[in-house]
Amino acid sequence: MTAVELAGITKRFPGVVANHDIHLTVRKGTVHALVGENGAGKSTLMKILYGMQKPDEGTIAVDGEQVSFSSPADAIARGIGMVHQHFMLADNLTVLENVVLGSEKLYGIGARARRKIKELSDRYGLGVRPDLLVEDLGVAARQRVEILKVLYRGARTLILDEPTAVLVPQEVDALFDNLRELKAEGLSVIFISHKLGEVLSVADEITVIRRGTTVGTAVPAATTPRQLAELMVGSELPTPETAESTVTDRPVLTVDTLRLAAPSGKALLDDISFTIHAGEVLGIAGVEGNGQTELVDALIGLRHADSGTIRFLDQDITALPTRKRREQGVGYIPEDRHRHGLLLEAPLWENRILGHVTEKPNSKGVWLDLKSAQQDTRRIVETYDVRTPGIDVTAASLSGGNQQKLIVGREMSHNPRFLIAAHPTRGVDVGAQSAIWDHIREARREGLAVLLISADLDELIGLSDTLRVIYDGKLVADADPATITPEALGSAMTGAASGHLEDDENPAPPENRDGATGSPKSAAPLASPASPESPEDEAR
Repeated sequence: MTAVELAGITKRFPGVVANHDIHLTVRKGTVHALVGENGAGKSTLMKILYGMQKPDEGTIAVDGEQVSFSSPADAIARGIGMVHQHFMLADNLTVLENVVLGSEKLYGIGARARRKIKELSDRYGLGVRPDLLVEDLGVAARQRVEILKVLYRGARTLILDEPTAVLVPQEVDALFDNLRELKAEGLSVIFISHKLGEVLSVADEITVIRRGTTVGTAVPAATTPRQLAELMVGSELPTPETAESTVTDRPVLTVDTLRLAAPSGKALLDDISFTIHAGEVLGIAGVEGNGQTELVDALIGLRHADSGTIRFLDQDITALPTRKRREQGVGYIPEDRHRHGLLLEAPLWENRILGHVTEKPNSKGVWLDLKSAQQDTRRIVETYDVRTPGIDVTAASLSGGNQQKLIVGREMSHNPRFLIAAHPTRGVDVGAQSAIWDHIREARREGLAVLLISADLDELIGLSDTLRVIYDGKLVADADPATITPEALGSAMTGAASGHLEDDENPAPPENRDGATGSPKSAAPLASPASPESPEDEAR
């Protein structure tokens, strides 16, 4: 039985054809993966299915009946639900209030709604507690609330956009268990992802989109990640592994006993200390909400620490404003590209200037040099393969991955001495991932010091020279990237381990990964945190 069928879908925008003659058939009770490079048209296609946009050509059929959607409300009425990559939850409301918001007519806002939420949560193994505030939930629990929201509205086909982008391995496994429960109940899932290993492990069928059109389908049992990558982008699956060490003994950034507290007095950063040397990538692993955001904000100057010092190239920058830090050579790839990385309604060339207003080629003396900025934007678009019809379109018109490539190109173009890279490849395809890794590795060879924060543990392990785990605002463990496994690192991220992490059967040697001595660990391992009752509830 077919749950959803898209036939001949074409969608044009000024200067670009986003979808061209796309065909997609999703069977009931299956997980159907949709993969493709950035800008391939996946998001546009799903917006069409969810009623957010109307196709110029083609048809949509749900349960064998042809339909036409004018809004998401129409799609929801026909059993189509979508969980967006950027969650749509109100932090200051409870789980129950978030779930019923906008659907009060279904089961009211009291006891009936609570019973329905409990029933759905138990039925699909979601483990959702209705009375908790959303702001007190970890990222995996928030995702389950989003899934519950669409189930509450009667969805029989769920669209999940990059659902594993911010999850650690244990949370990914739990999500896949949830998806299997949904399948067992006859529901269908459209799973959009760039993580090909996960796609092959959870999907029943795979459709590949390239340059706006479907180029093939695959059966996971008969497909390898390499074959899928070649079908997606025409190249082999990239690896983040860095064979050679470029770590020097020249400190670039030194953080000493940095502390930052919330208005309530709770420590968001608790005596954070580390040093990053020229040519070194320091990876910070942690479940989102454990202090990574506050650490980045303190380093770039968006928040000022309550105590402690930050030294950059032997200068105390603890009290310097953000602009001064940027001018002195601090690059910044933010974790939230929409809030801190781009002006979405501004053209690409204005976004190229963002954060570097006083620097060449954007300025000449006290004046902006718009012609040079526009010329350099064209160079970035070409060098970083930003898929766009031109530099005058708005940043909002680009796919998420192309927005990310623009930001990376902008930051790397100023030859930073220290780069804060927060989730630098989140939401980008395997081809763009490989290019971003190459740019970071090349700059590292030239002496760039990097603070890398990522939810992709393979990326953290592969790119980092030094690895540390952050938990509840403290650096609680360190690890040798040459020996640590994603599973052991993921376990430490939930607070289950402290000290120095290593493979018990193959203990880490004292040398760094190419055999050269003197690759310094950033700091000694710190004390273990108290064991939480629930890692998900404790991880803020």
